[in-house]
Amino acid sequence: VADGYAHNFLIKQGLAVEATNSSVSQLEGQKNKEKKQAQEELEDAKNLKATLEELTVEMKAKSGEGGRLFGSITSKQIADQLKKSHKIKVDKRKIEMNDAIRSLGFTNVPVKLHQDVTATLKVHVTEEN
Repeated sequence: VADGYAHNFLIKQGLAVEATNSSVSQLEGQKNKEKKQAQEELEDAKNLKATLEELTVEMKAKSGEGGRLFGSITSKQIADQLKKSHKIKVDKRKIEMNDAIRSLGFTNVPVKLHQDVTATLKVHVTEEN
């Protein structure tokens, strides 16, 4: 970047900082901190994956003939039931369902916990009396 552009515009507007030894070392420290935090998030996601893959979420719904549900089971309902029965909070947007569950029985539902970690949650839909 040209010196005049840097001094007269970028630095004045707060869009850039002069590259001194202290600012470069501060930036490196910030990068290391972000890298460590990303590593911790990945470890947490892996631990949650191990927990979720051992669980089965039990859902009850009214159904008609042939095991077809009246209505459907959505990702929001699965997230609420997971929180209520197992005390695990998962955002409904992380539950990746192509279509809502519309039949009784077991269904495997993918849950994207991290960009590199996807768990498979078992959902068991039974008939409500």
